[in-house]
Amino acid sequence: MRLGVIDVGSNTVHLLVVDARYGGHPLPASSHKLELKLSENLSADGSIGAEFGDRLVGFLRECVDIAEDEGVLDLMAFATSAIREARGGPELLDRVRTESGVDLQVLSGSDEARLTYLAVRRWFGWSAGRLLVLDIGGGSFEMATGVDEEPDAAVSLPLGAGRVTRDWLADDPPSPARIKEVRKQVRAELGAAVGDLLRFGPPTRAVGTSKTIRSLARLAGAAPSGDGIFVPRSMNRGDLKAIVKRIGPMTAAERSRLPGVSATRAHQLLAGAVVVEGALDLLRIDHLDVGPWALREGLILRRLDHLEE
Repeated sequence: MRLGVIDVGSNTVHLLVVDARYGGHPLPASSHKLELKLSENLSADGSIGAEFGDRLVGFLRECVDIAEDEGVLDLMAFATSAIREARGGPELLDRVRTESGVDLQVLSGSDEARLTYLAVRRWFGWSAGRLLVLDIGGGSFEMATGVDEEPDAAVSLPLGAGRVTRDWLADDPPSPARIKEVRKQVRAELGAAVGDLLRFGPPTRAVGTSKTIRSLARLAGAAPSGDGIFVPRSMNRGDLKAIVKRIGPMTAAERSRLPGVSATRAHQLLAGAVVVEGALDLLRIDHLDVGPWALREGLILRRLDHLEE
């Protein structure tokens, strides 16, 4: 059957169409994206602007048309931290439902962490042993650990790359003193949560997902995205520390010229690097593999689990 997933994230609205069957892995058929960056464009009181709502409704209508044209039998739609936490979120969900026909389901931070963990577990398999999964989006940062398909612990923190950039690293570039202060703030928030993961013991394998982590791995020497999803990618903690020092003094325009860094995400890269570096330090992780599957694939896999053979 052909499935579609619409993901309204903090940075991007993304429609992924896949061919899927019970017991098989989902095969991507098409992908359609729109950059909206809600995590960076909230008003001073945290509310969603009318322009964002107009663009979101318009693109979701397009997604419905694309899904119909491509023979999608089941179209799922969900929203993450940006909609979940913004003022006016419920009103926007009602407007989306009325004007586009799309019923956006809002995932909790714990749901995000658990579904991403499921996707990574399925990708790397049982031989991965105890998994530790890190996923950084625009609005939130998720961590999960476990030995089965359900994690033993899953946490979500308001440390997304877009949010940290907007709230703490808005200058371009930020001063060394500001970076040092933000590093301290980030680690304070991480430090309050990592104990929930560490008490289950060290992971056999640590895996990072998300565009930000893929970009950081590319700067550390990993293969470019054009080489395909089956090429192993990873980075070491030492590589990441060197990257933080390298990109800290750069402007967003300068970062956008680095390999694997898009112009639309360049200004968020430093914030993402500071958060991931802090997590690796506090979790005592020296090596991070990069996984191609994340939240969208987790939702698809969970849906397939409920199909009859």
